Amino acid sequence: MLTDDLKGDIRNAYARIKDGLPGFRARPAQTRMIAEVARALAQAGGAAAIEAPTGTGKSMAYLIAGMEVARAQKKKLLIATATIALQEQLVERDIPLYLKLNGSHAKVALAKGRGRYLCPRNLRMASGSLGESSQMGLGLDADLALWSKPPAERDKQVLRKLTDSFDHNEWNGDMDAAPETPGDMLRGMITTSAGGCTGRRCAQFMACPFFAARRAVADADIIVANQDLVLSDLTMPGGEDNWGGVILPKPDDTLYVFDEAHHMPGKTIDRGASDVALGTATRQISRLARQVHAAYSLTDKEVIGKLTLDAGDEKLQGLSDALEELERDIRQSWLPDPAQTEPMYRGSLGQLPDSWMQHASMLYIATADVQRWLTAVRRTVTEMSEGGPTQEALSRELGMALERIDRQVRTWHAWSSDDPEHAPPLARWVTLAHDQQLVCHASAVSAGALLRTILWDNASAAIMTSATLSAGGNFRGFADAVGLPDDAVTISLPSPFDLGAQARLEVPAIDVMPDAREQHAQAITDWLAEHLDWDAGNLVLFTSRAKLERVLQRLPIDKVRKVRAQGSLAKTQLIAEHIAAIEAGKGSTLFGLASFGEGLDLPGKLCETVVITQLPFAVPTDPVGATYAEWLESRGRNPFLEVAVPEATRLLTQYCGRLIRSETDHGRIVLLDRRVVTRHYGTQMLKALPPFQRVIERTA
Repeated sequence: MLTDDLKGDIRNAYARIKDGLPGFRARPAQTRMIAEVARALAQAGGAAAIEAPTGTGKSMAYLIAGMEVARAQKKKLLIATATIALQEQLVERDIPLYLKLNGSHAKVALAKGRGRYLCPRNLRMASGSLGESSQMGLGLDADLALWSKPPAERDKQVLRKLTDSFDHNEWNGDMDAAPETPGDMLRGMITTSAGGCTGRRCAQFMACPFFAARRAVADADIIVANQDLVLSDLTMPGGEDNWGGVILPKPDDTLYVFDEAHHMPGKTIDRGASDVALGTATRQISRLARQVHAAYSLTDKEVIGKLTLDAGDEKLQGLSDALEELERDIRQSWLPDPAQTEPMYRGSLGQLPDSWMQHASMLYIATADVQRWLTAVRRTVTEMSEGGPTQEALSRELGMALERIDRQVRTWHAWSSDDPEHAPPLARWVTLAHDQQLVCHASAVSAGALLRTILWDNASAAIMTSATLSAGGNFRGFADAVGLPDDAVTISLPSPFDLGAQARLEVPAIDVMPDAREQHAQAITDWLAEHLDWDAGNLVLFTSRAKLERVLQRLPIDKVRKVRAQGSLAKTQLIAEHIAAIEAGKGSTLFGLASFGEGLDLPGKLCETVVITQLPFAVPTDPVGATYAEWLESRGRNPFLEVAVPEATRLLTQYCGRLIRSETDHGRIVLLDRRVVTRHYGTQMLKALPPFQRVIERTA
């Protein structure tokens, strides 16, 4: 409850920030956000979605309100973001600044997933293997080998450097701060997943960076985490029909702030998705069988999990046979289109052929049975007192095998279960990979139902905020996507900038529509060559790499030399080169895809023109979106107007937000897609954009 005393504490905290921060400017949108965040977080089960444009000062707003409410209610404040950059900004700058100006103290922890920390056990195994003739240096079978191929000289050097730094306490094991950056193969070897970790039974437990970080999180008042980790925790059963509180604090003791919340629907759907590559799964069972034999031999057990080794072998063989039978059935009944680069069979409204579902039902039973037995096998190996290096290797491999089995269990359950009558169906589909392997997929098509269960009905209170959540102030699409409670507050705050004076939105007179791919690519090329200021800082956004490359190939060579295209170098290096060129008085133009349209901060002269080559509609072949669209149509609704247009409007607004980053920025946004003036939905999208000055050219 928001008491008078609590309101006073919040006002006092704001006053101290205002008085102590040099150059502070009071912004009505920020004070409104402070009030709304406080009101939502102070209420049991409170919920709000707050759209706060660039320049609002939203991080300080939710810190002022969130910190005071959390302190008054003796709860944890958990801030979840989508990017490492914002996490680091909060931990290294915003939160320390807030605490300093308020003269207060709070324990702050940055929570990361297990894979972002060194695994000391795996480091020891990898490091010890370098001096031996075998791949692991442990004299084990190849099925337990750590190195999938002989290590390169650089891998050896990096491994020695990391080992030395960790042993001498010069590095705490945070992979994001590693003294040397390991390659993907080496990084996978010296980190671990939840399945590969043996927790307190590991000899390296007390030195483990991940568990040190978890202890810090348990003791913290403020936790900053990425959204994936928070979703991972919230989807773990917490006991007594509750969710979460396994990795992070218990939800009913936590006030949640989700910043960059426009990522939440997609991340939640991805969290629940699963897939099985049939050929790989079959091969992994053969490998697993040999590892299980090693486990029975090492533990000297005749029966584990109520099964003899022979009985276990029969179960694994039965599972392998069932996978092959499903693959045979799919190949006999589905003839992929050779014209498709990535052939796909998608079940209409999520419904697959009956025979496939029958196979999946049997596979679900068989895989769940193997999962129970394998859990017992791994536990028996892990609980050995004197197993040595072989025990450690087996525990790791069996744990990772259990993760793969779990993915199978979830996939086959999704394929064989019935969909709820009044809810969207699961998307179920099969793809043919480049190596001609069949891959079976399943996914929810909406995050709303899951978030209602694990977050809104579970947390003490939660808010979601971002610069773009609505479509021109209409929150219906976002509310449906995240399952926002009916009584939740939704607010779209005004920009603190004078957008009408600082920027203009231009729609040039291009008479080619984007569906004419080659002609539209040429029209983009012609406009850029003639009308872009190549001596300035520019950002050109594309919806596909193919079109980006078409335009790049057609531009005059003197223009190409000033282009820095996404994919040619690492993103950080591209941005650094762009900044250096502008500061040196040379022109530079960034060519990018969707990831350059969100979160990129190029103030002032670094970006004076943003060119959006095409309206950012979702790819129509996406099986998750296509299944959801079919379901809406089956209920007499219009998926294009209800989902595609609002989401494209939100993205378009996000892209426009790359231009004006401060009160002193000026520039133009150029939209090379005439559908915004020729289509009814386009006119709606144009009206929903911020109040830039409009310059709409007329076609002949």
